[in-house]
Amino acid sequence: MYSLKAAADVENPHSLSNRMRNKRFTLFDAFIRELPKPLRLIDIGGTEMFWERRGWAGRTDIDITAINRESSVPRYSNLRTLSGDATDLSAYGNKEFDVAFSNSVIEHLFTKENQARMAAEVDRIAKAYWVQTPNFWFPIEPHFHVPGWQWLPRNTRVALIQRRRCGWRGPCPDLELARAAVDEVRLMTVSEMRNLFSGGEIWQERFCGLSKSIVAYSGFGRTIDDVRPTSNV
Repeated sequence: MYSLKAAADVENPHSLSNRMRNKRFTLFDAFIRELPKPLRLIDIGGTEMFWERRGWAGRTDIDITAINRESSVPRYSNLRTLSGDATDLSAYGNKEFDVAFSNSVIEHLFTKENQARMAAEVDRIAKAYWVQTPNFWFPIEPHFHVPGWQWLPRNTRVALIQRRRCGWRGPCPDLELARAAVDEVRLMTVSEMRNLFSGGEIWQERFCGLSKSIVAYSGFGRTIDDVRPTSNV
């Protein structure tokens, strides 16, 4: 039986999660293709592996700075991973980057205040941006792999993760660790993303007719409809 965990396995290039991610990235790549080069890109929450898998590691026309919890020794001349905080990118100047990119990061910031800080930093440091996050209203929670997880009372979610593994997390018998694991993920709605990125466009990625994830984008001079293939994405 094809499990939710298998469908969400980012290590498996054939998983549902990676197939949908690749389709989204095709749209992002179409935007980038038309921008002047060389291009400076900051990936908030990104990894070297992500860009390797998409064939961008080693490119001479795009310079990538990936911000994550820990830095790493660079293996490519155009790609470096530095430690940083998505809510405080004060090390970088206004519009220092041509593009800010972020994939499934903004929902990991615990609070809506932190999410607002990240959104403000994204808008400040880059001329264009592409920020993706799972939709709160999609019934399958992508981190804990429990249908309707995000709609359960907090105490119920904490008790569950204390006793069993839920998706990529747990079991966490320690109460405080269990609370932190639950509280870290704050899924967002379309209206919340629209409010935080009020100067941009909102696109909803759909699966089986339901809005699965939300992308806020701006600064590319075109819309998703301009770059989307005629077949359904």
